[in-house]
Amino acid sequence: MLKHVGRMANNKRRVVVAYKVLPNDPDHAVVVTTENLAAEEHDTLMKLVESGAGQEAEDLATAMMRTTLPDGSNMLARFHTTGKMVKVRTDQVEMIPNRNTSIMLNELNEAIAQQRGVTVADLAVSSGTSKAQVVAESAVANIAEPVIAPIAAATNEVLTDDMLAAKLRSDADRLYKEAKSLRAQAEELVPTVKKTAVKKTTTGA
Repeated sequence: MLKHVGRMANNKRRVVVAYKVLPNDPDHAVVVTTENLAAEEHDTLMKLVESGAGQEAEDLATAMMRTTLPDGSNMLARFHTTGKMVKVRTDQVEMIPNRNTSIMLNELNEAIAQQRGVTVADLAVSSGTSKAQVVAESAVANIAEPVIAPIAAATNEVLTDDMLAAKLRSDADRLYKEAKSLRAQAEELVPTVKKTAVKKTTTGA
């Protein structure tokens, strides 16, 4: 049995579920579409899913936040800023823990909630959980509902230099905003201690 793996019910595209429930939005989840990943990104993600840390994680995003991609970037932040994480309805995701078993994500969430005696909404990460989950939650707080496949792939359109430049500028803006947010959170946790400069004195001859 392997947690976090599934496929879209309408087109059978493979996905990895990062958040099975969103805060204040129990009908939606956030998934990573594996076919849109580079080979090294895909391999790193699947190794994480299959690892002990991945299988123990309630939401894979908490483990993704602690995982580094081959280029040295943070997995959760990189997938978020490059549009690899998408918001989808839970009744559109079919979980496939093994070859012989499948269950819709909304039904799985309901079963987990019933077993714990809580509501489905209570399964979402919240400010009452670990700091790692709070930071992870902030990374997907503003995710919209994009289509699963990139626009260029869906329309067979060739990306021009202008389109690519616009995409790079957009990514740069998102990274800048995310860096400011993460730095602010770091300052709240442990304020930077400014070092006092020591002036050198010289002795006249």
